[in-house]
Amino acid sequence: MEKPDNYAVVARITGAHGIKGWVKVHSYTQPAENVFSYKPWRVKLDGRWQELEADSFRAQGKGNVAHLCGIDDRNEAEALSGLDIYVLREQFDALDGGDHYWYQLQGLKVFSVDGDSAAGSSADGDSRVLLGEVAGFLETGANDVLVVKGVAGSIDQKERLIPYVDQFLLKVDTEAGEILVDWDPEF
Repeated sequence: MEKPDNYAVVARITGAHGIKGWVKVHSYTQPAENVFSYKPWRVKLDGRWQELEADSFRAQGKGNVAHLCGIDDRNEAEALSGLDIYVLREQFDALDGGDHYWYQLQGLKVFSVDGDSAAGSSADGDSRVLLGEVAGFLETGANDVLVVKGVAGSIDQKERLIPYVDQFLLKVDTEAGEILVDWDPEF
């Protein structure tokens, strides 16, 4: 069974913590501890979807750790390492205008404005170059970064890292499935 469309990734289990079944949780939510307000969690383990529930959690160093119901030793916890944690999207709060959840950007085509005549034109006359589509995101501390991978029809098959900041981000149109950036296609 594939991931249902109404779920989104909110965190990743990055390893075991201690010997009593606790796991390290890298949260993509802001603030990071919000990940624990979403229930249930779903993970795909050995090709099957499973529900998990955190019965206890706490901040630990620069991250979070959680104890999951039914996971009581380090070996069981280690088996979950590297798994993405999914929750129902309907649990998310509505965002202010102009803000987007990462799942809303995943898979959008990314175009760059460009003066090159070979680039093609958009409906409003701007010359555009297809760089690829959003394949993922990076958190750098300073700002988030779009990971854009080349697709059929894009200028090339390069992977590009584009800072998700107003300086480069011109328009996000989730309805049209597009992001318009001011980014040199040579980078």
